Amino acid sequence: MLTARQRLLALLTLCLALLAPFPAHAADRGTGGAAGQAAPRNPVVFVHGYNADPGVWGSLREDLRAAGYADSELFSWGYDTHRSVNEVLSGRLGAYVDEVRRQTGAARVDVVAHSFGSLVSRWYVKFGGGAATVDHWVSLAGPNRGTSTAWACALWDQACRDMTPGSYVVKNLNAGDETPGAVKYATFWSPCDEIVNPDDSVPLTGAANTQVGCIEHNDLLGDDATSAGVRAFLAS
Repeated sequence: MLTARQRLLALLTLCLALLAPFPAHAADRGTGGAAGQAAPRNPVVFVHGYNADPGVWGSLREDLRAAGYADSELFSWGYDTHRSVNEVLSGRLGAYVDEVRRQTGAARVDVVAHSFGSLVSRWYVKFGGGAATVDHWVSLAGPNRGTSTAWACALWDQACRDMTPGSYVVKNLNAGDETPGAVKYATFWSPCDEIVNPDDSVPLTGAANTQVGCIEHNDLLGDDATSAGVRAFLAS
């Protein structure tokens, strides 16, 4: 039979065991949070195309909000689309990305670009330090190998000259590795694009290249299938 002292020690041991914290579930260890807590998302930086503005992203922003993104995770960069890709715009995009990272505390961002914005953001990734700050990069109808339609305005507009096939910008972006670094790359292109000619100027070696339906250049911005593809890629 237990003595009174032994019964008291047993009671104290039981009390200490009840007060001790429960061990972390295997799924929680190292997460710093509760089981099932979602991994933090990268903020998304949208880069519009030539002669456009941040308002073009309304549809895709709405779809991302419906998928769980907060407005504080979605950023639309506005810029003068008539300036040089390499000498002006890529550096300004880099400064904007740094400000987004400062505001959000994120180490990296995801970039979704349309048309001319693809060249600006690619230059930032390849030559401006963006390979260390961009996680996912998406090009919607980007003239990644140039477009012949840009000759129509190349005489007086630097951005148009940058978009022409064989331009300084196009040649340097496609020299060597077209998709450098640890960045995940994706492109979406239409066989009926009336602005990017040839249509297959958009896909890049090393990227996840998706042909969408027979839709026009700007219609990729509001196309449901394209939006679903972008959202799935950002979640990968």
